[in-house]
This record gives sequence, C-alpha cells and structure tokens, in this order.
Amino acid sequence: MAFYEKQLAVKEPLVIEGRHVKRYEVVTPGLEITDDIRAAAYEFLPQIYPDFADPTPPGTVTVLHRSAAGMYLNAYNWVWDNVLHCRTAVSGDQPFLGSTDPDLTHFTVIPKDLIGCVWELPPLAHERTAWVRHVLEPDEPDFEAYLADTMAEGPVGR
Repeated sequence: MAFYEKQLAVKEPLVIEGRHVKRYEVVTPGLEITDDIRAAAYEFLPQIYPDFADPTPPGTVTVLHRSAAGMYLNAYNWVWDNVLHCRTAVSGDQPFLGSTDPDLTHFTVIPKDLIGCVWELPPLAHERTAWVRHVLEPDEPDFEAYLADTMAEGPVGR
C-alpha cells in the first residue's frame, strides 16, 4: 500500500449542545467535504458525546475525514479533567464498520474500538499538548486560550 499525505483544514469552533467543539477536517486528494455532509456530521455529533455528567470544561475535538471509502467522524471529548473519551461514527457503504447506506450524510456509530488512523491522529497530539498548556498547567485554567490553540493547516500524515 502506497502512503500519501492528505490535507488538514481547521474550521471555526462551534458550541453544540453545550460542548465547545474544535473542528479539524482531513481530506483525501481529489475529494471534498461538502456542506451537507458537514451539517449532517455535526447534527449527529451529540450521539457520540460522553453519556455521563462530568465537571471538566466541556471541550470536544472532532476530526471529520473524507476518504475514498466514505466519511469518518471522530469525537474526542475531554472528561475527568485529563482523559479523552473517544467515539467514532461512519457514513458510506462500509459494512465492516456498521454502515450499509451509501449516503455520506447518514452517519452511524462505529461499534468497534477505534481511535483514529494515521491522518486523524496528528491533531490529537496537538490537542493533548494544548490541553496541558492551557488547562492543566496554569493556576487558573484558560479554556478560551485552549479553544483558540489549533494545529496548523496543511499536509498531514507524516
């Protein structure tokens, strides 16, 4: 299998059902994430939030990934002060991941314990460092500074 880099984009953060969502997108060369897919992903997002109450600042990092096989929505939710809760969703005809609808706007939860592929994980490394720098290390956590601190756009995967 030949390896190639994909493009990483950073989108404006959103607040969705009380959680502040930092948004990354990964796109395979020659493909795009259309507005209808993006809207469907973020409408689905609360279904993959943690299902328990937690006093941690309500931060979520998403990686929306368009591949040749379909779409992936990874939600990394900060909980218990310093832990990432991960749930993922898929759309497109990918039966091995629990999705049989070819419509890229119809997301479903992935029933497997997956956290991300080589193109989805670089933003996660950045986010871990940003969380420590802005939320855990200071005497007073600066959640707004954390939300503003994003990985640079550009090639991703290496």
